[in-house]
Amino acid sequence: MSDTVPLWRLDGGGDEYDDAVKEKHGVLLYYKFTPPIADLDDLYSFYESNCSSLGLIGRVRISSQGVNVTVGGRMSSLEKHIAAVKENRLFDGTDFKLGACEEPMSEKVAEECGFTSLSIRIVKELVTLSSNPLFKAPAISNVGRHLSAVEFHSVIKNTGELLREDPIDSGKIVLLDARNLYETRIGKFETPNVETLDPGIRQYSDLPTWIDDHVEQLRGSSILMYCTGGIRCEMASSYIRSKGDGFEKVFQLYGGIQRYLEQFPDGGFFKGKNFVFDHRIAVGSSNGSTIGKCLLCGTLFDDYSSRCRCAFCRMLVLICNSCQKENAKYVCELCQRHEKGAESASVDAKSYSDRSTTCDLGHCSLGAVPQVDQSTGNLLRLGVGSSRKLRILCLHGFRQNASGFKGRSASLTKKLKSIAELVFIDAPHELPFIYQASSLQEPVDGELSSQRQDPPPSVICTKKYAWLVAKEFLGQKGGYWERSEVPFDPLQFQQQTEGFNESLTYLNTVFSEKGPFDGILGFSQGAAMGALICAKKGTCNVPAVDFRFAILCSGFGVNLAGSSKGSINIPSLHIFGNLVGKDRQIPAQASLDLASYFEEGSRMIIQHNSGHLIPTMSPSIDDLRTFLDRFV
Repeated sequence: MSDTVPLWRLDGGGDEYDDAVKEKHGVLLYYKFTPPIADLDDLYSFYESNCSSLGLIGRVRISSQGVNVTVGGRMSSLEKHIAAVKENRLFDGTDFKLGACEEPMSEKVAEECGFTSLSIRIVKELVTLSSNPLFKAPAISNVGRHLSAVEFHSVIKNTGELLREDPIDSGKIVLLDARNLYETRIGKFETPNVETLDPGIRQYSDLPTWIDDHVEQLRGSSILMYCTGGIRCEMASSYIRSKGDGFEKVFQLYGGIQRYLEQFPDGGFFKGKNFVFDHRIAVGSSNGSTIGKCLLCGTLFDDYSSRCRCAFCRMLVLICNSCQKENAKYVCELCQRHEKGAESASVDAKSYSDRSTTCDLGHCSLGAVPQVDQSTGNLLRLGVGSSRKLRILCLHGFRQNASGFKGRSASLTKKLKSIAELVFIDAPHELPFIYQASSLQEPVDGELSSQRQDPPPSVICTKKYAWLVAKEFLGQKGGYWERSEVPFDPLQFQQQTEGFNESLTYLNTVFSEKGPFDGILGFSQGAAMGALICAKKGTCNVPAVDFRFAILCSGFGVNLAGSSKGSINIPSLHIFGNLVGKDRQIPAQASLDLASYFEEGSRMIIQHNSGHLIPTMSPSIDDLRTFLDRFV
């Protein structure tokens, strides 16, 4: 953990630094909600030019709402950046938080935090309050009242008395921590006079659900919110206030914990350390208190520099140096509480990967691995920074393979390359090759015969696979030629209903070895398989096969009799040809029926007129990108 000096406020006269301090490394954090920004490209160009010329690294997020910036570099360069930003009237009143620190001690930590390069991105939202693509974000103009660090401290100290002209009802005052569990483990506000509510969430996008579940507990209270630097409270306080009567008294700590510790260097009512999303990991007060505990032995410990993570959800966990073991798998508090089979906090790799359970479809061999970027809540591969792309697992259609699907999806891959990585795999059921009997009758011994046995073609074909097969084929091995006496049946997909358990077990291995994945994209039968997985996630304990969204193209339903309409609760996008497009393989009504099984508030539908394919032209591709932007 890097040593830090106090954060300096640069909103007016500022403080003087000597030359030695100016050449130290530092971290700068600021955000600004602004009136709608028309020219985002111009703002992007400014940040790209300014930050690159000053040698700054870190994250810059730009949207029509404003900016959210965390960058690092030489203190003198960061001060020049602040001066340049202040020249734009758009940033009047911005609270710049600048702290000097040592250079990153761990390359691994710096890489995870996105502090090895400069990442500038235009996003839809500065912070995503919900991963539901249809969630309507509250108006940022309806935020809670800002309290300075001194005012916030006074409210807690005097159990509610804020200002004479605007007293807070001390009988109903609560502190609400808007941060994630791995942050609150090592530091939080504590006082015997005021109740502190810790939602205990994995990621910020889980907060609205927690608020909805505790609405009666919050109703009528004076709610004092706090987070790291303030931006998460802006959205969360707006969401609480949007609930109307009984939720008017919402207050938030201006500048967050960082400004509070600056005002009260001894920590004040804040105990422990403030988790930060850069290579410093955490910033403490002068009292050096520790409230975090080792997950395994309970010893006081709050050092995340080892980057130990939960094997289920990949959330950071605290494992003291004595308890850390090579190749050990740890299970966080939330997974122990909610996940079946998570009986201990530490399990060895073999026993963990060999776990199995029984679902209503039969025996499924399972493992675990979803991984999460702790600064954004997005799934990612361990060691990749927050600027990484979404990873989407692509499931091909019946009698196809990964290579062919990848080739036919080349245009889609190109159109999404800036935000998504598409991963293609073969299905587990190998199919026989099919050839049609000859329609020509040739003379045999001087007579015409309709019983001629045509030999199979001599050409070498690429293997074909399926996710679901007909009952009579289950358990057989393909790769051979099979003669068909009947013409192609466009409704054959209705007979391919077996083999789900085998495919699920196979996908478990794929997720374990090649994952994690943010979402799945299924085409035709691949969409049917994807929908079935979404429907069974609630009844099958499949921690390895985990994802946040599903894109189902030209899909249809299989074995969904046990699910009711609107019961599948996962964000989904359904893409299929309309009646004009005339998908000759899958009728539009079959895809529409499949979409009806997904929760209405979480599903989106794109209909096109291009037949049995995934469209890559506007407006379809624009709508697809809009859907994906919610998960970036």
